[in-house]
Amino acid sequence: MSDDEALALLYDWDLWARDNQRIPEGKWFVWLILAGRGFGKTRTGAETVKESVENGTAKRIALVGPTAADVRDVMIEGESGLMNLFSANLQPKYEPSKRRVTFSNGAIATAYSAEEPNRLRGPQSDFAWADEPCSWKYLDDSWSNLIFGLRLGKSPRVIVTGTPRPFKWLKDLIKSENTYVTRGSTFDNVANLSENFIREIKSKYESTRLGRQELFAEILEDVEGALWKRQTIEDNRIKVIPILKRVIVAVDPCLSGLSDECGIIICGVDFNNFGYVLDDKSICASPNEWAKVVVSAYHEWKADKVVIESNLGGDFMRQVLLTVDSRLPIQKVTATRGKVTRAEPVASLYEQGKVKHVGYFGKLEDQLCTWTQGENSPDRLDALVWGMTELCLEKKGGKVVIF
Repeated sequence: MSDDEALALLYDWDLWARDNQRIPEGKWFVWLILAGRGFGKTRTGAETVKESVENGTAKRIALVGPTAADVRDVMIEGESGLMNLFSANLQPKYEPSKRRVTFSNGAIATAYSAEEPNRLRGPQSDFAWADEPCSWKYLDDSWSNLIFGLRLGKSPRVIVTGTPRPFKWLKDLIKSENTYVTRGSTFDNVANLSENFIREIKSKYESTRLGRQELFAEILEDVEGALWKRQTIEDNRIKVIPILKRVIVAVDPCLSGLSDECGIIICGVDFNNFGYVLDDKSICASPNEWAKVVVSAYHEWKADKVVIESNLGGDFMRQVLLTVDSRLPIQKVTATRGKVTRAEPVASLYEQGKVKHVGYFGKLEDQLCTWTQGENSPDRLDALVWGMTELCLEKKGGKVVIF
């Protein structure tokens, strides 16, 4: 076998793909792949774009991910992204400044961020790849604008790759007669994953709710005993931010670096004392890195101040933030009551329809609707509780009172 023949085999997806990674036969408009981490969703999405380009059915392609960085780092330049699927002589041309990938036959793929749904309003396409839509903040608007633009050619199609969340949008998509659904787990791809990875995730997650969602791609509903209900959040989800009287950046810090998450939630309150979740900037990073995210969020949202939990290393955290911005207004808050006692009044605000989510926040909502008494409360939830307590709850005689 010559080197050219061996190289051709290396890039022959038909040789390497599993049956559940091959383009389905028959008539469908949406190919929905719901699968666990490590299944090969990204590779399947990229290879489907490649095959559609090469057989001439895709000439104008829309690539949509949660953020611009996700589209660039995962869908285009990632290890399983488009740029790594072609031999050198057929390599596409990627122009980051134009958000464009141009293939050797003239087909063009354009990158879009779901954080900017209006960018999808005008362009037309004949094929699209939508990655991790349950992590799109403006899911409804981004999806509808994508679909309205998917009108070129005789048979426009879209492949959707992701891990599920129990959103109404996803349930409706699954039920549609125009959707072909492929389900899979992390363990479908065990031949291409390291033994250490498989051993680690089995020991930590295989029998947990998180594992059922992230490894086996199950759509999980509410947890018995959880303070928050998904339907309550869904019923109070809005698209447009009202006039607000205050905005704060609420922070539940971490000291241990990349292994733990720093909860960073942007909250607002209107003149009727209704609370709003505006953004989730939570990140696993070193203190200096997440401090930069906090300061950036403070300026982006023109916030009044930063509220930070100070029980663990509060003075150190305050100093880290001031190192990034010496004029940053910071209010330290201290936990003097148990987590459930702190969280219950905020959950009550949700039940009364007094807290609304502006868009979708999949990871935060997962934490809210799965945490129960006795478990360590996750960082996004803690940050949210600090934020809404500051904005929407009145303190009288040492007790928190709902307005």
